Parts: sequence; C-alpha cells; structure tokens
Amino acid sequence: MSILLISCEAGTPRTAGDELAKAIGTISVTVGRYERDEVKPSIEVAAKIADALEVSLDYLAGNSNVLLEKNIVKRITDIQQLPPDDKAHLFALMDAFLRDHKAKKAYAS
Repeated sequence: MSILLISCEAGTPRTAGDELAKAIGTISVTVGRYERDEVKPSIEVAAKIADALEVSLDYLAGNSNVLLEKNIVKRITDIQQLPPDDKAHLFALMDAFLRDHKAKKAYAS
C-alpha cells in the first residue's frame, strides 16, 4: 500500500511530505520516492513512517487491512502485561459486552 494512500485515508491525519520527512529524519524528495514506489524504505525507516502516520507496520506494508488506532494498540499492550487472573476477568467483560452489542445489532435489523 502506498504511503500517499495511507496518509490520505479517512481517519488518518494527513502528513505533508516535509512534515513526514522531518518526522522520519530524511528529506521530502526521499518521501516522494517512497510515495511513488520508486524506492522501498528500510525496515527501520518503514517503522518510523508507520509511527508518524499512526498505523501499524503490517498495515503500512499492505499485510493487513485493519487500521488499528494507536490507543487501541497501547491498550492491547497493557492488557498483555496483566496477571493471568486480571486478563481473564477483562476478557470475560469484553466478551459479554461484544456479545450484547452483536445481539442488539442483529435484532435491530
């Protein structure tokens, strides 16, 4: 997926070439080459681009169609660090909420 497409998608803040270049430590000409798929960034630079555009590296590389919000990824990381019992309680709560949401949605149709 093109960096230009990602940066223009709805819900993703548009980062101008100069801003993105500054954020990843390069020049706008190089960003333009990335946007036009003339050259591929190194994994380190791709990680910086993904961070600047607030998308996952998988999404940037086109390996995922799911655009995860940065705050959701942070919460998932925090959940992974919880003790097993706390995780189980949190997952039970989330499962119940999601089940109820799906049921409401199904009956509303």
